Amino acid sequence: MIAIIDYGMGNLRSVETAFEKYSDNVVITDEASVIHSADKLVLPGVGAFRDAIDLLQEKGLDKIICKEVKAGKPILGICLGFQLLFNDSFENGHYQGLGLLDGSIVSFKDYIKDVKLKIPHMGWNQLSFSNSSKLFNNIPINSHVYFVHTYFLKTDNNDIVAATTNYGLEFPSAVAYQNIYGTQFHPEKSQSVGLKIVENFIELC
Repeated sequence: MIAIIDYGMGNLRSVETAFEKYSDNVVITDEASVIHSADKLVLPGVGAFRDAIDLLQEKGLDKIICKEVKAGKPILGICLGFQLLFNDSFENGHYQGLGLLDGSIVSFKDYIKDVKLKIPHMGWNQLSFSNSSKLFNNIPINSHVYFVHTYFLKTDNNDIVAATTNYGLEFPSAVAYQNIYGTQFHPEKSQSVGLKIVENFIELC
């Protein structure tokens, strides 16, 4: 069973539809027992980091997610869900994340020097693969995927970075470390490339 975690922020139906193309056992849930019973977890998200982590904590889902992932359960974080996997975020303040991977979420506005580039980073952009990850099996080099974000991951641990993308600077657009996977882009909105990534996540775990 694949559990898509519902904490009150996310385009759950579109994520569910993408996963249902490759599995007939997909559920949207905020129940601890279902998350515990699931084989794989998906953490989506759209919106502000502070609101997301507050909702996770209110529902007690932060502890459940960390417990299951540290026990070896595969997880895929998408967009805001990707950002939540890390230590902290500087979006409109400073807030602690789930701390499953080392890194901080910071603003493009503080790092991009090219004033012609629009923020948020929105639309199609190219992936460059950093490390060999099964998440990108049979994905063509220089494939394009769909982004919508104002904040990006900054990490000193290059071993976790599976792909990068250039938008005024080179930033990590996907991570893969042991049973933890994440994409800053939206695979569910990235047509055939994104759907292949969903399929790979289901198959590799």
